[in-house]
Amino acid sequence: MSEPELNYGSYLALDELLSLQRPRSEPEHPDELLFIVVHQASELWFKLILHELAGLDVRLERNDTLGALIAVKRVNALVRIVTAQLSALETLPPQHFAQFRGYLGTSSGSQSEQFRAIEAASGLRDPHFLQVLSDHGPIPELVQKALDRPPLQARFNRLLETHAVTLEQIYAEETQRPLQMLAEGLLEYEQGFAMWRFLHVQLVERIIGPGTGGTGGTLGSRYLQRTVSQRFFPDLWAVRGKFFKG
Repeated sequence: MSEPELNYGSYLALDELLSLQRPRSEPEHPDELLFIVVHQASELWFKLILHELAGLDVRLERNDTLGALIAVKRVNALVRIVTAQLSALETLPPQHFAQFRGYLGTSSGSQSEQFRAIEAASGLRDPHFLQVLSDHGPIPELVQKALDRPPLQARFNRLLETHAVTLEQIYAEETQRPLQMLAEGLLEYEQGFAMWRFLHVQLVERIIGPGTGGTGGTLGSRYLQRTVSQRFFPDLWAVRGKFFKG
């Protein structure tokens, strides 16, 4: 027998996809579906961001400046999307979340392997980040794979070495405009990611308060506040000060 003709629903596996939202509260709280959908959608966007970061990494490794420019443009668009959807959770009143929070068990956003993999793929290697990873048990394979690759900053620095230019030169010389645009695209990515972190902190404090622990026994906003200042591209930040010395 021939297989059924492929259509919109079957191509996107909508029956399976739309069956994955399973509220736990009893009786079902009307706001729990919102909470689940936003977080599930975030994980789908995280999956795509990881896919595109891997493509960006390959292009940097191949010294493909134009290809890397196109890749980072898409990554930045995706980060804006995943950041914008946080606004949906701003409509969740704290008293409503309190009514179904107990049904979340030990689940916490800090357990998102994909988010940790994005941090690692982007270049996070500081001791605090590595300690957080170890605190949650064995490092997931997805995260370890990202840690085993050079940070994006190292990839970009290697690209500059291939072109025999310095960071200062790509900003000072008009002929290096493509590399400057790539550097600014990477910096835009870091700023966009930092904006997601900041809005996430604000959202958590708005819903559960600044002094309340997070779900699953985490530190809540106190931990999240520490992450806002993390840097993926310290060299791209440092070079700016060199133009204003002396």
